Amino acid sequence: MAWRVLVPLKRPSIAKRRLLGATREPADHAHLVHAMQFDTLDAVLAVATHPLIAGLSVVAGDLGARLPAGIELLPDAGGGLNPALAAAAAELAGRQPGAGVVALVGDLPALRAADLLDALHAAERHPRSFVRDLAGTGTTLLAAAAGVPLDPRFGPDSARRHAESGAVELEAGTSLRADVDSASDLRFCLRLGAGLLTSQMSPDLV
Repeated sequence: MAWRVLVPLKRPSIAKRRLLGATREPADHAHLVHAMQFDTLDAVLAVATHPLIAGLSVVAGDLGARLPAGIELLPDAGGGLNPALAAAAAELAGRQPGAGVVALVGDLPALRAADLLDALHAAERHPRSFVRDLAGTGTTLLAAAAGVPLDPRFGPDSARRHAESGAVELEAGTSLRADVDSASDLRFCLRLGAGLLTSQMSPDLV
């Protein structure tokens, strides 16, 4: 099965407010969030021609930046993250009914393409599945096979809520589980091997 990858993004200046302590200036915060978002997208683009990948879309309002070539921008339907993801996933499923839809969080700066592909291979065996973050309570990836509604339940304790909704938990590589909600998370990703933009951030910002 091929998968349409869907990444929800917020404008960097208002995203990841808990990371404000990791930078000294608001502009530095926005640059950091932008770097993490685009490193996540770059990891997916690196395997965009793989048979498992049917396309990459971002669901967002005004990002304040141009997306790399090969990424479709879908408008945020409003109502919060989960309704916006559900609406975007339904639109993609309508266009490509034979493809599954994967919602991938946009703060995985150390994401390795091989870990993503391994998870997509594993997701082929289930109607809905998810990857738990390293903290144990969140979700970094939610997959719905062709013809199955995504039914996203991101937010506090999303791993438990996705499991309760019937999604099967997948084993996944560390880079796919290493989302960034704090300065310590960011330092971990830098040690793990973050993408080019995130790793180029000045050391005195983290």
